[in-house]
Amino acid sequence: MSEAMKAADYKSELKPIWCPGCGDFGFLNAMLKAMEELQLQPENTALCSGIGCSSRLPGYIKAYSFNGIHGRVLPFATGVKMSRPETTVIAVGGDGDGYSIGAGHIGHAARKNIDITYVVLDNNIYGLTKGQASPTTPLGVKTKTTYYGNMGTTLNPVRMLIAYKASFVARTFSGDPKHVQKMLVEAIQHPGFSFIEVLSPCVTFRGSDQFKLIREKVVYLDDDRDLSDEVKAFDIANDEDKLTLGVIYKQIRPTYGDVIRHNVIERARAASNGTPDIDALLKQFQP
Repeated sequence: MSEAMKAADYKSELKPIWCPGCGDFGFLNAMLKAMEELQLQPENTALCSGIGCSSRLPGYIKAYSFNGIHGRVLPFATGVKMSRPETTVIAVGGDGDGYSIGAGHIGHAARKNIDITYVVLDNNIYGLTKGQASPTTPLGVKTKTTYYGNMGTTLNPVRMLIAYKASFVARTFSGDPKHVQKMLVEAIQHPGFSFIEVLSPCVTFRGSDQFKLIREKVVYLDDDRDLSDEVKAFDIANDEDKLTLGVIYKQIRPTYGDVIRHNVIERARAASNGTPDIDALLKQFQP
């Protein structure tokens, strides 16, 4: 029997090149701790990402890692999970990568209940491309692309994911790595599409006071409640005067892989006595 892996064992040889003080450092440490707690095996774990500061994360962890193109992490992660169902698949991105160019993919991965964990490290800005407004930049904030202040209403990711029927929705804060670790463990263990919004401040383009400002608004949820109450989950998401951390919504329902295996593959095999009739299958598509 192999020895238990420690957090340090999951570190790759690459050194993070984020700006000093970036919230992503706290998330990376929490991620390594979560992998240790779950004893994830690198050869059975896939970390996928798009483009952006946070999307560098897979390179810093020993696992199957893929750094893709802008906004396309969920289609790739879905393909990995469907082709290798036994693999633990974790997708990582930022608010620009996920909620802008990649926004069209989120609803479909959520409604299908693809068994992956999607983590968005939200810093309210395009950090890697030097400070443009993102979908979660607060209204009125001056950025490189909004000289007179951001004019677009700020996106509420948690509310969006509940509406998209994600079966697990949580929010956490990289300034509290232990809470991040707890949310990651619960999300990875959840059978279905798990979404975590991680408040991960950009001290370079959003200011060094971001950690302090977030802490002043943080409220922790009590786990002793009905997590499947969608109306209550929307109430929590809609209260934007505070930043509520914890599992906001959770529901157990069949995953897309379950449906494919039981409703498609097994029925097809049964109909063909275990030996598919290729000619009969092809005739279904003839005019």
